[in-house]
Amino acid sequence: MSAERIVRIGGAAGFWGDSPEGARQLVTRGNIDYLVFDYLAEITLALLARIRARKPDLGYVPDFVEVVGGLLPEITARGIKVVSNGGGMNPQGAAVELARRSAALGLSPKIAVVTGDDVLPQIEAIRAAGTTEMFTGAPMPERFASANAYLGAGPIAAALAKGADIVITGRCVDSAVTLGALMHEFGWGAGDYDKLAAGSLAGHLIECGAQVTGGIATDWAEVPGWDDMGFPVVECHASGEFVVTKPDGTGGRITPLTVAEQMLYEIGDPAAYLLPDVACDFRTVTMVQDGPDRVRVAGAKGRPPSGMLKVSATYPDGFRTIGTVTIGGRDAAAKAARAGEAILKRASRLIAEAGHADFTETSVEVLGSEATHGDNARPEARASREVVLKIAAQHAQEKPLAILAGEIAPAATAMAQGLTGFFAGRPGVQPVFRGYSFLVPADSVTARVAIGDESFVVEAPKGGPSDPAPVEMAGVATVRGEAATLPLVALAVGRSGDKGNSANIGVIARRADDLRLIKAALTPEAVKNYFRQTGVTRVERFDLPGIAALNFVLHDCLGGGGVASLRIDPQGKAFAQMLMDFPVPVPAGYEPPARGG
Repeated sequence: MSAERIVRIGGAAGFWGDSPEGARQLVTRGNIDYLVFDYLAEITLALLARIRARKPDLGYVPDFVEVVGGLLPEITARGIKVVSNGGGMNPQGAAVELARRSAALGLSPKIAVVTGDDVLPQIEAIRAAGTTEMFTGAPMPERFASANAYLGAGPIAAALAKGADIVITGRCVDSAVTLGALMHEFGWGAGDYDKLAAGSLAGHLIECGAQVTGGIATDWAEVPGWDDMGFPVVECHASGEFVVTKPDGTGGRITPLTVAEQMLYEIGDPAAYLLPDVACDFRTVTMVQDGPDRVRVAGAKGRPPSGMLKVSATYPDGFRTIGTVTIGGRDAAAKAARAGEAILKRASRLIAEAGHADFTETSVEVLGSEATHGDNARPEARASREVVLKIAAQHAQEKPLAILAGEIAPAATAMAQGLTGFFAGRPGVQPVFRGYSFLVPADSVTARVAIGDESFVVEAPKGGPSDPAPVEMAGVATVRGEAATLPLVALAVGRSGDKGNSANIGVIARRADDLRLIKAALTPEAVKNYFRQTGVTRVERFDLPGIAALNFVLHDCLGGGGVASLRIDPQGKAFAQMLMDFPVPVPAGYEPPARGG
């Protein structure tokens, strides 16, 4: 890389509830120019909408105001700029509260607010246009709780160009908080697609905080310092290349494998990672160790955006309850399974006698018996002498679920000996919000920036059709003659995530030459069969030869996903680790690569 100016951006939060120490660490020890936060999971805005309906002054992420408010003197002294989507459903309210706290400290940062993502007022016009769910084609539900379009980075860059010290947005794509800063700093224009793709990748890598610095790594035993995990910093160049690193002396481990795991987190087709500003192609991205805890990333490609924006909407769909009890001693798993079925049968009878319809969905999982593995569970797990029984149900009304919740504890005296551990008390009943995604023309969504007494509209980038360039893919190795099998983890690392009711599993070869062996074993059909217990309907496989990786997308495998699912793993977070046990044929005499590379 050349000696040109470097912009250092620190990623301080990956979700609403992340540690406030991330921001403090980056501000005091990170030597950063920008501090960015990503708080908004797809369901978060529905929760914030409920809060704002009760208290109109709220509806933003309170953590954002608390964390930044507490660090304002240090942020100001160091000249750090802040960008966050922590405005949620009420970015104006977050700005007002942050300005109030600033004034109390004798400070007056210039705060900009980006709005326009909330399309709920337009929902009937969108419905009249014949809009359907973008993945399933399902018609729109009668009522929505929230509907927010993913805005791009342009409004953030425009706010910074007006001198903003703090930019607060509602729903924008997670990577936009980083890309907007880079567009402003380096003057990247709407047609600089390769650079926009690189900046989006930088944002994607740090949007989940410590996940890229060794958090949730497959090789977890090689990662030191969990008690003081380093939060990520990207050192970005005008060329689009960047280095992923972290503050000196912090915990974590940054290698091409840990960074590659995060690149594949929650993506689909790596040749078509579609954002409002650019269609990204990550297939030829390369990652090289650039010193201790430093990985240099290059090779992202970009094309014009599609001209459409994704809208993440949620709608109410009844209620659910989830309860757990511990069962210890002999035959624990068998006793738990029988108790779970009996509790549900009893509750179903009681609600019928009370004049209610039966539960719309139920779930019994015996945790500790490898219930999530289905037929792949080991026999010894089913012989466990200590398990947790999880019972869940959904219903259109609250009362039947309250009856079920009240029937779990009585099982301790009426059913299996060894039921204990009611430490969480009787479970409550929560509303269910299901996700619903659809597309709208980008020019139908008006993004507006307000800063001081000024307010202006930022037009969406022009889109157009474009196809990814051809890329040479890895072949498939044929293992002939005498062969052995090794678990996938001996050859690869992986990470999984979710999008709605689908999940993805990224698999990265520890050694590039082994990708051919992995590809031969992990066919889409084999992966679908391995996860058949989830109800997966189809599996897609994509190649990323630049990092010697495969990405699998498993459709319809999460029981509704998010807070709608009754499963213990509603977001597929354990799927990659489950796949690590998949047997891969290797030639006789094969020497596996060293772990922790």
